[in-house]
Amino acid sequence: MTRNAESGAGRESGEGRGAQTKAAILRAARERFAAQGYERTTIRAVAADAEIDPSMVMRYFGNKEKLFDAALAVDLRLPDLSAVPAGELARVLVRHFVERWEGDPADDALLVLLRSAVTNEAAAARMREVFATQVAPALGAALGPERAARAAGLVSAQLLGLALTRYLLRLPAVAALTPEGVVAGLSPALTATLAAG
Repeated sequence: MTRNAESGAGRESGEGRGAQTKAAILRAARERFAAQGYERTTIRAVAADAEIDPSMVMRYFGNKEKLFDAALAVDLRLPDLSAVPAGELARVLVRHFVERWEGDPADDALLVLLRSAVTNEAAAARMREVFATQVAPALGAALGPERAARAAGLVSAQLLGLALTRYLLRLPAVAALTPEGVVAGLSPALTATLAAG
């Protein structure tokens, strides 16, 4: 192997390790922010959870605020709703969020953001931005911009209420439902909201 090939392989393995370290930091940060909120989470605790030195967290993210921003970058990955029949729209939305949250709620940036938004204004502002820039436009494709603007807030309230009661507070009556039970139970209320919008 030539020197250039060796140095290229070394860079690739170093980049791979760097990506793994960064991913471990972000996962540890999400779990800490979810469990303790922004104020009580420390760089030292995140580093301990990721099993690295705190200087590595600072190297990749600079400070706690930048780590928080990176850990809570939220892409709702909403489906294209433009071809969804009006009668199915609520069911598609509820199913999308339930499937997202059923995987690993502790690692879901939206749930971490919701928990932190109660006590941290930056998190609350980020939550408002996520729903304004992602939910409203997605609904606009199905309902038209005017109706979507009116409906987006109430739709968001219902979906975030589901997130709060099932995945954060774990209220027994809601947590005990199967995912399909959640979809069946919440979809009619969301349908009514969309129709009123």
